[in-house]
Amino acid sequence: MWGIIPAAGNGTRIQPLAFSKELLPVGAREGVGAGVAERPKAVSEYLVERMVAGGATKIAFVISPGKSDIMEYYARQEGGPSMAYVVQPKAVGLCDAIFRAHPVIGADEPVIVGLPDTIWFPEEALASLPDDRLSFLLFPVERPELFDAVRTDDAGNIREIQVKQADAATRWIWGAFKMPGRLFHELRAFWAARPEPDEYVGTLVNAWLAQGGSAVGVRAGESYVDVGTLDGYRSAIQLLRPEPAAGAGRAA
Repeated sequence: MWGIIPAAGNGTRIQPLAFSKELLPVGAREGVGAGVAERPKAVSEYLVERMVAGGATKIAFVISPGKSDIMEYYARQEGGPSMAYVVQPKAVGLCDAIFRAHPVIGADEPVIVGLPDTIWFPEEALASLPDDRLSFLLFPVERPELFDAVRTDDAGNIREIQVKQADAATRWIWGAFKMPGRLFHELRAFWAARPEPDEYVGTLVNAWLAQGGSAVGVRAGESYVDVGTLDGYRSAIQLLRPEPAAGAGRAA
């Protein structure tokens, strides 16, 4: 199974940084090697871990020409999934970035897509998505108008994705999605044949549904933070903060 991580964006909401936003340190992880207790953890590592927990054995990062630091960062890590890197020459939208990975995706391999500047729980939520159809992992948020809200029927079938809509009809948004490799290539061909190829996944899926396609939403997510803004970064730090031990109190 492949995991596709679109990481070619400019990150203007949280710049200036001296490195790619996908390497923004958020929290810490155990170090590797004698005498190394902990080290900073890049925000994109959370998505890689969740993709692996969901069954991915290979990860394709889609990067811009100036983001070689992502390759250098992951090249230093031992173990983990196999990595591939695909270049998006210009940042012209999320759909273009995702479909840039098509040369490495086999028709018989399931594909997971997630966003590298997000942190969400539970970690194993991707395992709840079926392999045989286009399915979206949904999370409840307080401000759905900042995201892509997903309207479903009682059976979970997606009726509409509302892209950053001020009067969103639901508080459930998508945070990741999954599909068979065959469907990935069909969806790419559909996207490429449209008069004006879509920038956003939501508008593409709405058009896909309108011409007879289908997709399901799975409400398995519990918490979701977009770390691409300063407020989101602060929320992520709070989300990752360990819960106090039972009975623990503040020192006088």
